[in-house]
Amino acid sequence: MTTTALPRTTTTTTPGTWAPAADGTAPGTLRVVGPEVPGSAEVLTDEALAFVAALHTRFLGRRNELLAARQERRQRYADGADPGFLPETAHVRADRTWRVAGAGPGLEDRRVEITGPTDRRMAVNALNSGAQVWLADLEDATSPTWRNVVGGQHSLLDAFRGRLDFTTAEGKEYRVGPTTPTVVMRPRGWHLAEKHLAYVDRAGQEVAACASLVDAGLYLFHNARLLVDAGRGPYLYLPKLEGHLEARLWNDVFVVAQQMLGLPHGTIRATVLIETLPAAFEMEEILWELRDHCAGLNAGRWDYLFSVIKTFRSRGRRYVLPDRSRLTMAVPFLRAYTELLVATCHRRGAHAIGGMSAFIPDRRDPAVTARALEQVRADKQREATAGYDGTWVAHPDLVPVARDVFDEVLGARPHQLHRLRDDVVVTARDLLDVASATGEVTDAGVRTNVSVALRYLASWLRGTGAAAIDHLMEDAATAEISRSQLWQWVHHEVVTAEGTPLTRASVERVLGEVLAELPRSTGDRYDDAADVLRQVALADAFPTFLTLCAYSQHLVERADGPGAGDRDPDGAATVAG
Repeated sequence: MTTTALPRTTTTTTPGTWAPAADGTAPGTLRVVGPEVPGSAEVLTDEALAFVAALHTRFLGRRNELLAARQERRQRYADGADPGFLPETAHVRADRTWRVAGAGPGLEDRRVEITGPTDRRMAVNALNSGAQVWLADLEDATSPTWRNVVGGQHSLLDAFRGRLDFTTAEGKEYRVGPTTPTVVMRPRGWHLAEKHLAYVDRAGQEVAACASLVDAGLYLFHNARLLVDAGRGPYLYLPKLEGHLEARLWNDVFVVAQQMLGLPHGTIRATVLIETLPAAFEMEEILWELRDHCAGLNAGRWDYLFSVIKTFRSRGRRYVLPDRSRLTMAVPFLRAYTELLVATCHRRGAHAIGGMSAFIPDRRDPAVTARALEQVRADKQREATAGYDGTWVAHPDLVPVARDVFDEVLGARPHQLHRLRDDVVVTARDLLDVASATGEVTDAGVRTNVSVALRYLASWLRGTGAAAIDHLMEDAATAEISRSQLWQWVHHEVVTAEGTPLTRASVERVLGEVLAELPRSTGDRYDDAADVLRQVALADAFPTFLTLCAYSQHLVERADGPGAGDRDPDGAATVAG
């Protein structure tokens, strides 16, 4: 099933009824402190920056307060408290009458969604993939270099105006075909800063901009009206939420943005990734807070697994998980989370979208491709049978197999909302049953985690946020699993099945061996990646996200010298993530 192409036009988007003050001032301003990169002139217009600055003026303080609350909550978990269903919101869960707004135009059928970064070549490939939806990812699949941040917005701006193309240095041309998926853009999470833009408040204080408001604000300003006029809409995937208050903040951002752009209330539709353990206990509350702007929830399985490890990382050996390869969606505590998501969504009229299988084909190796297709088919059959309305793939060659599976279950129906899954009963104990993941930590598992994390970080530092490694698609979420397991294993002095005590020294030896085996070239960034890996996997303290230090140390560029916009908003809260 396909959707019609957007009209091809070269006209610019008007910002609705909103415009900055006549004298060019605003309650706060955004100053570009990064260098000029391709697309800057079209993306970083005065009007667009004023719009994003207005969102900062209204919401930056609340964002910082919520990040501080995250830090407090994580400390409670480290001290022995467990996440749980909130007693103060029990009335929301008990009221069976309310429903969310649901899918917007062009988003009714989501049986196959392709995910990927927004550079021009990958954008063309995604738009030509034949999927129903393209998750245009400015988050985990994008390395947040300034060139990528601006370039991704520019790719989307051009795509919606029918002028997206790409030609390689060898002369290979990429063009968008006549039929394209509905686009759902994923901005960066609340915890991330955009240090190439500095927000200056009324008092003249300058702080790094909030990446979430930058990504969503620029996207909505440039494209929302055009998308509505084309019969679709401005749709977003919301990552890394840890609870309903963070969803409430997003909802308030949508309300204000729609007012500023002259759009009807409810025009924006969001799908929330349930990819943190705390959020799994607040699915209904998240839907409630976003109900006028909500299309559904997604099972962000890899970040969810990372969140579980992070939450219980220092709580004792019974929370230590085995090799990453053993952590499949058949593990009871992971299956409980995915089934609860379907039941919750369908009870409230929301789409339940499945996660991404990491297996990818290799066009040069038929045996690898056959194994990948077999693994992906089994994964998608599990999701379709469980009641999911659609699923993710990471490669165009996987679109047909995923579609076949969902076509078998859905037929002509666009979704499975009629399947209420009243048979699903999931308790807090089920979600917290980490010990249900059986298996051992092995020498091979340690080496795999070191190798994957190292190679992914090197790719990320070179500006590529989604990397094919050992026939798996790795992004920031899967790299987080690898490095957080290493930290937990060392912290708890785990001994592998082969009898190897895991210490900083033993992991460092493995790191040295992996580095020695890798083919080296100028600019490969492996040494920088090794330094980052030591910081996030072998230090005494556990950095909440591996990308925070890597971004600040390696990706931030300055047009006017160091220091401009360097300080994060409420720095301690931002680092807490």
